[in-house]
Amino acid sequence: MNARDPEEIPTTWIRVYETLLTLIGEEVRRPGLELTPHRAARAFQYLTRGYSETLDGVVHGALFPSSSEEMVVVKNIELYSLCEHHLLPFFGKCHVAYLPHGQILGLSKFARIVEIYARRLQIQEELTRQIAESVLSVTGALGVGVIIEAQHLCMMMRGVEKQQSATVTSVMLGEFRTNASSRMELMNMIRPPDRV
Repeated sequence: MNARDPEEIPTTWIRVYETLLTLIGEEVRRPGLELTPHRAARAFQYLTRGYSETLDGVVHGALFPSSSEEMVVVKNIELYSLCEHHLLPFFGKCHVAYLPHGQILGLSKFARIVEIYARRLQIQEELTRQIAESVLSVTGALGVGVIIEAQHLCMMMRGVEKQQSATVTSVMLGEFRTNASSRMELMNMIRPPDRV
């Protein structure tokens, strides 16, 4: 898919939503629905904007020399994505950890990397892997760990209709895969604090 102008909504997209509304028995010219095809097309374009973003464009040189090799964890990055099976949302939080090796990445870039891949049609398992591999390729880190916990509307609104279910996925690369103590330290860092 090519980069898209966020203000430009393809006419074919609008027609798709008009057709969809007609197929379910709605009158697309009635008040209240008149602008819905345009709004829905604009929303779908926004929700899938990750296809027009690149890793280089998002990182934009925000790598800085550093002698630190201690773990860095960016916790609770909110994410919203669309399940590629039903086009229904899933949402949750992502934790990204890395062990720097000669350079560090600007902290906001972790959230931007999550967004690139979350704003595409996804499955959570693949999303977790894409984020981890991208952070590793950008930073050259000794290790990268990514954990996502999300709720899926395809399980909540339809099918089994389980409201309290959550899916947790993780990808551990480098030191996080081979070193159990690094993995344990990461898990301790992302664990919610005990309530007193």
